[in-house]
Amino acid sequence: MACWLLKTEPDTFSLEDLAARPAQTEPWDGVRNYQARNFLRDGMQAGDDVLIYHSSCAVPAVVGLADVVGPARPDPSQFDPASPYHDPRSERDNPRWVLRDIHYRSHLPRPLPLAELKRHAAQFEGFALLHRSRLSVMPVAPEHYRLILQLAATPGESA
Repeated sequence: MACWLLKTEPDTFSLEDLAARPAQTEPWDGVRNYQARNFLRDGMQAGDDVLIYHSSCAVPAVVGLADVVGPARPDPSQFDPASPYHDPRSERDNPRWVLRDIHYRSHLPRPLPLAELKRHAAQFEGFALLHRSRLSVMPVAPEHYRLILQLAATPGESA
């Protein structure tokens, strides 16, 4: 099993929204970056662990856990002209964009802010979230996943 980090803007779709969905499962759609798409399509597998990260908010942070369920499948929003994710160049018989169903598992004991992760940068060497060009879907090394869970289980640091 692998681990992934999925970024979302909480004012658009939050961990709380995922937890409130029927069966606590939601298609992770709207990914329109080829590298992120390739991770969804080729890298993720059913059963993989997911960290949910709230971005573009007052305190960007890893906030919860989820699981990948089911195979990759075409993202229907690419074919919907009314969707902000519509892609007129995508063809139904050869779709460009995929989605994965994501199932809520839990909130972390406490949100783990990006600023705190950066204070542990030496322990997170190679972790893509700490670099400027952050994708909406990115792999997480097992040691980084374990460290995030460990840090989230401890009292927060003072600034």
